[in-house]
Amino acid sequence: MHVLTLNPCHAGAPSVVTIGNFDGLHLGHQQLLKAVQDQATAMDAVSTVILFEPQPLEFLRADKAPPRLMSLGEKLYGLQKLGIQRVGIIRFNRHFAALTAIDFVRHILLDQLHAVAVWVGDDFRFGKDRQGNFSLLADLANQYQFRVAQTPCFQLHGRRLASTWLREALADANLALAEQILGHPYTIRGRVVHGQKLGRTIGFPTLNILFKHLPAVTGVFVVRVLGLADQPMLGVANIGVRPTLSGLQHRLEVHIFDWQGNAYGKKVDVLLLHQLREEKKFNSIDELKLNIQKDADDARRFLCL
Repeated sequence: MHVLTLNPCHAGAPSVVTIGNFDGLHLGHQQLLKAVQDQATAMDAVSTVILFEPQPLEFLRADKAPPRLMSLGEKLYGLQKLGIQRVGIIRFNRHFAALTAIDFVRHILLDQLHAVAVWVGDDFRFGKDRQGNFSLLADLANQYQFRVAQTPCFQLHGRRLASTWLREALADANLALAEQILGHPYTIRGRVVHGQKLGRTIGFPTLNILFKHLPAVTGVFVVRVLGLADQPMLGVANIGVRPTLSGLQHRLEVHIFDWQGNAYGKKVDVLLLHQLREEKKFNSIDELKLNIQKDADDARRFLCL
């Protein structure tokens, strides 16, 4: 396991631990992490999150794995912003999948993280063949003298807050609901890389961010961009494979209104404000150019520019 200590002065200190994918870091996650931090403060311990990379379903049943809501880098950045002090990143592979539930507690929670308290859901399963459950964890907590707590069920509009619900909202391009689930607009954070530079040849230069995993949302969007200037910048973006250009890798392309500059290598946050349309394949570059112009005009109207 790789342990990333976000606050170096706490290296080796006892931990209050929670375990999960934390994909999206929605309001339910945020409330749980706040509870973990509060207990860590009360116990003079370090708030700690255990993540799995790849996520378990991505390894065990890749064909059934849902789109990611955020990359590992985005997740680590978000956890740090939320005040988490330490992250344990477990490489989920055959070796780890064969670890027994008792060995997971002994060697990871106790030997490596010095856990004094562990937060999990009552449906939590762990260890080889998912043999460990909350009851076993509670027995081990009594044996090894650490506390265990059940994760509360956080709700919004009478429904349990969950990453699945957030994916559903994004799949339906319901950005208003996604914002309620997250507590902020859905945001993609990444480093700007070089593209084919086709956009500048047709009058619409773009910032390019590549996805390592299948994104949770595709289409053309009105966006707000942070990280290039002191003030947010506005524009229009496409998320997808660029079918007109026979693209294969999913990417985010952002055209920022009334801006010229060098963004290569910079990390930016792209906030999705409104979907204009789904991604579409056009018959020619000229037809693509006309539709990009229409998208830009529609985005300016939405923004009242």
